[in-house]
Formats: sequence, structure tokens, C-alpha cells
Amino acid sequence: MSLEEKHALTTGSSRGIGRGIALKLAEKGVKVAINYRENEAAAKDRG
Repeated sequence: MSLEEKHALTTGSSRGIGRGIALKLAEKGVKVAINYRENEAAAKDRG
């Protein structure tokens, strides 16, 4: 199944498991929206 042109929202994606999931989905061509609570700098870091 191709993930290209799919969309995902990941929560807690500035660190830990949420970040890992968001990065892996993006590698597969998914357009990812991320959600974070405090660390804006970490949320904006792309890798």
C-alpha cells in the first residue's frame, strides 16, 4: 500500500516515539501535521 498523498496527524511529535513516527511517515511520502505542547524548537527540527 502506497502512503504517498496520505495525511497524518501525530501528537507529541517533538520528541520520543511521536517524533520517530512523524519522521518515518514523512520519509514514506505522508504529509504530516505535528502537535506539541512546549518545545517549539524541537517540533520544527526536521531530523
